[in-house]
Amino acid sequence: MGGFSARVFLEERNVMSAQSAHVADTFPRLLLKHASVRPDAPALREKYLGIWQTWSWRDTATEVREMALGLASLGFARGENLAIIGDNRPRLYMGFAAAQSLGGVAVPMYQDAVAAEMTFVLDNAAIRFAIVEDQEQVDKLLEARESRPEIAHIIYDDPRGLRNYNAPGLMSLEDLRARGRDYERAHPGFFDAEVGKGKTGDVSVMLYTSGTTGKPKGVCQSHEAFITAASGGAEFDHLTADDNVLSYLPMAWVGDHLFSYAQALVAGFTVNCPESADTVMTDLREIGPTYYFAPPRIFESVLTNLSIRMEDASKLKQRMYDYFMRVARKYGSDVLDGRPIPFSGRVAYWLGNLLVYGPLKNTLGMSQVRVAYTAGAAIGPDLFRFYRSIGINLKQLYGSTETCAYVCLQPDGEIKFDSVGKAAPGVEVKIAENGEVLVRGAMVLKEYYKRPDATAESIDAAGYFHTGDAGVFDNDGHLKIIDRAKDVGHLQNGAMFAPNYIENKLKFFSHIKEAVCFGHDRDHVVAFINIDLTAVGNWAERRNLVYSGYIDLAGKDEVYALIKDCVEKVNAELATEGELSHSQIARFLVLHKELDPDDDELTRTRKVRRGFIAEKYAPLLDALYSGKTVQHIETQVKFEDGRSGMIAADVKISDANRLPAVARAAA
Repeated sequence: MGGFSARVFLEERNVMSAQSAHVADTFPRLLLKHASVRPDAPALREKYLGIWQTWSWRDTATEVREMALGLASLGFARGENLAIIGDNRPRLYMGFAAAQSLGGVAVPMYQDAVAAEMTFVLDNAAIRFAIVEDQEQVDKLLEARESRPEIAHIIYDDPRGLRNYNAPGLMSLEDLRARGRDYERAHPGFFDAEVGKGKTGDVSVMLYTSGTTGKPKGVCQSHEAFITAASGGAEFDHLTADDNVLSYLPMAWVGDHLFSYAQALVAGFTVNCPESADTVMTDLREIGPTYYFAPPRIFESVLTNLSIRMEDASKLKQRMYDYFMRVARKYGSDVLDGRPIPFSGRVAYWLGNLLVYGPLKNTLGMSQVRVAYTAGAAIGPDLFRFYRSIGINLKQLYGSTETCAYVCLQPDGEIKFDSVGKAAPGVEVKIAENGEVLVRGAMVLKEYYKRPDATAESIDAAGYFHTGDAGVFDNDGHLKIIDRAKDVGHLQNGAMFAPNYIENKLKFFSHIKEAVCFGHDRDHVVAFINIDLTAVGNWAERRNLVYSGYIDLAGKDEVYALIKDCVEKVNAELATEGELSHSQIARFLVLHKELDPDDDELTRTRKVRRGFIAEKYAPLLDALYSGKTVQHIETQVKFEDGRSGMIAADVKISDANRLPAVARAAA
């Protein structure tokens, strides 16, 4: 497995438990190894009531043992599934290890899903046990239990608001741990024996897909799969026990499970949980993580807010910022990659770091970041250049739930803005004849839960997982992802149509939050646009453009002119891209509402449900293709309290200029 893996995984002895003869090849054994070798080092932190609370590796192992034995006392059995629901909390992460210690499987679920959305997963995974964060999640599970009484035990971490609850099977984590201590006195050695029975090939976690085209599928991943991905990534980026990560993305998402659970247990670094979603930026500055991950929308939001703040700054600060950002764009990437630059450039960049880049990184909470990753969607070249130019080692990775988010990584010094990097250590990647990306390695899923048909469709006889993505390799072996293979279509003239590729180009503009393109089997391409209310709202206020809310702002002629400029810039880029030059956007509209997971228009990971949107907004789509300039529509929406309502609007439709195809200029 290589020198790093051997150092991390293989321990001759584990003085804390009877399974000392086993190597640390499962997550519970990795946990016990750290508790034995470095018991007082910080494993987990949580900010609670403004104060950071710390769990050492010894503390963590102790609580996991008590939780696991408490579950055993309630009848939790080997092979059983444990639902875990809530924001990122140390004891919820401990819940993963507790289930795995007994040979069970952790099933994290999205904390912002409503009870009705949870029902499918609860039923499909045959959930009897759940560990949840707080009253909100308890209420949802009690509601779900009305139609699914099999949910026998609901265990909560935060007791606030639950004092007068007396539902059967409801208990606090403190009570569960107390039961665990009693169970250990009655069954000494039980925990160690159960951990010892674990096999590296056992399923450790089940992560459900986003379900863009149908019901979500449970992706069964083994200890071996995630440990392979975690160790490969840790070796690749030299992660050590001295690193820190801020854990704030959904625990049900594969990226969080890789970075905040698997890699933490492999490398031994500290996982920090913010107090709430509203305090993430403050907590980020306090922790100063060395290892950071965020989807492109987070990086985009941060840069948008920075741009808004700079517009409010004094003229002197604006001039200084603009000057040193020009210096950063010219020399920053070379400085980061260690390439030689002129002495004058090095001095200018040093001064810029002192006056602008350093304070800026400190404000963003990224002053200590050694490695920052983004994935899940394409990131704009300008956005990528900005972060790297100020000294943040931002890179892209490529993977999926079925591959433990581990397929391609970008090596330091070989960063390309339009690729997702090279095959990660231990991963084989090839392109099928139809252009689909195929991957093979230990990180590939074991199976889809209760779906042998889907498993057989996704993994071929040679062991290659069919990703469903269309891609190509460049001359340096870097992979470029074009679109989802199933979404790649053709215009009526036979030219390729890659909607996601075009949508990502549109979303590179800070004023555009979401985009959905249509054109398959049509003679031209059209687009639905969601504006970014913060960015466009600030833009409008600076122009004394009065508006009453999203619907009003989205319909303004001035906003349409702003978005048209963005669309036509994308068309200019597409004009240089060969066959894709035919996919320039002919007509567009700005939707009267934001696309929302609660309205089933996006998945919980914010992937577009294109088919659903086309059906829901069929009158708008028909209007785009029939030449209309305005279309009335009434749309049902769901409010945060669960109620439904209707909104109506007259949506304007605008034409966009298209350019003749031209050859791309040499790089």
